[in-house]
Amino acid sequence: MELRHLRYFIAVAEELHFTRAAERLHIGQPPLSHAIQVLEADVGARLLERTKRSVRLTEAGKLFLADARKILTLAEQAAETARRAERGEAGELRIGFTYSTPLTPLFADVINRYRQEFPHVTLTLHEMATLRQLEAIGQRTLDLGFIRPPEVAVPASIKLTSLREDPLVAVLPAAHPLAAKKQIAIRELEHEAFVMYPPGAGTGIYPQIFRLCREAGFVPRVGQTAGEASTIIGLVAAGSGVTLLPASFDRIKMDGVCYRPIVDKGATTMLFLAQRGGEHAPLVDAFVALVTNL
Repeated sequence: MELRHLRYFIAVAEELHFTRAAERLHIGQPPLSHAIQVLEADVGARLLERTKRSVRLTEAGKLFLADARKILTLAEQAAETARRAERGEAGELRIGFTYSTPLTPLFADVINRYRQEFPHVTLTLHEMATLRQLEAIGQRTLDLGFIRPPEVAVPASIKLTSLREDPLVAVLPAAHPLAAKKQIAIRELEHEAFVMYPPGAGTGIYPQIFRLCREAGFVPRVGQTAGEASTIIGLVAAGSGVTLLPASFDRIKMDGVCYRPIVDKGATTMLFLAQRGGEHAPLVDAFVALVTNL
């Protein structure tokens, strides 16, 4: 059964006249009559009763007409969905993001604008540590990822686009002596216990803290670990130690904790957009174009 035969049948059913239907379809009457005969043979039922003076629908034809219209509507919808997908306007886009990413204004702006410009795309968002995102992109369970520098070699198959640079801040108990200073140097934290992500969490900040402390002349002493940034900040507020985090976390206002800028050179972190290199998928390309043009 061909879609064009359904269109021919609908035209005849609506006109109840072969000549007018043929003119409407811009085809000759003999090909139209032949197409209807082929359709009836495919269906296995008589759809039209024809006389020299009139054409009318049989009972089977009336029922078939309703379904034929539905079939054509679905076919048109399917074609439009495919065209939208080809333009990057439909489908599913799976995006990862680090724990600090939602606290950056850029993330909210990108996601809100993308939802407005591409309402037919389903955005599936996953909070994941940087290394987990890189693995997921490589395994094709993520399409894109907002990541921090992993402090390890990024696979050659992954392309990174730089989005913004964020300073790191020292997170201190509000009653800590260093809280009285407007800014601090990392070497002033030498004798402090650090509250950090677990070493296997896959975050870029864990190795970065060790690197920055070694550059300042000491190895940090880890007093407590926690898997969530809000828990880390809460433990600092409870006096369990200090930590370093991207400055975007200062949006988390919590009693008993304060954030202070760090003067050390290199105490910054980048926010990157990660994707598979060498591939051009319309959904991914449209998102990348939007985020890089903000």
